[in-house]
Amino acid sequence: MRPGLAAWLLLGLLGETGAQDGCGDPPAAPFHSAAAPQLSPEERLSPHMPESLRCDACLAIAFQIEEQLSKAEAKVGKKALKESDYLEVLERSCSQDWDGYGVLELDGEKRLSGPGLPRQQLLSVMVSGGPWPSRLAKMCHGYVGERGEAQIYGAHRRGPAALRRLLCHGDKGPCAGRKDGGPDPPKARQNEL
Repeated sequence: MRPGLAAWLLLGLLGETGAQDGCGDPPAAPFHSAAAPQLSPEERLSPHMPESLRCDACLAIAFQIEEQLSKAEAKVGKKALKESDYLEVLERSCSQDWDGYGVLELDGEKRLSGPGLPRQQLLSVMVSGGPWPSRLAKMCHGYVGERGEAQIYGAHRRGPAALRRLLCHGDKGPCAGRKDGGPDPPKARQNEL
């Protein structure tokens, strides 16, 4: 049978098996759309992580530190790392590129998204790159400097929940008082001099 005739017969058969709607047109595919989050000037331009995203950022940082320390321990047979080794791993954790992270909008609320953070929505647009990687690196270095490498490594040894509590849920942590790690309601702004 000639290829043209075979294709014509195949199309004819498809037409009779319901591949077209009642008017002879193929059925319409479902339409879905998602818009990129609208970022404020602070969210676009500030070198600092916006207050509303700091809890998500902290959870992402805790996840990355945990991942890197666990990989390093796996290489030495799950034994505790020497101080020089965990210092190097913490530096590497904070200095990574952070390119897998960005901001998306979920039900009108902006959230940080990426590895270690809950998947919030199947259809969304994430704005990544830009200021987000440097903000995460800056926050990570700040936590390591503030808490200290030994304290962070000790929390890691007690488990991921202990590390998240140390970095994110303490008295002054960005997730303080929240079980789910979600953002607090916006705080009243103070006048800055």
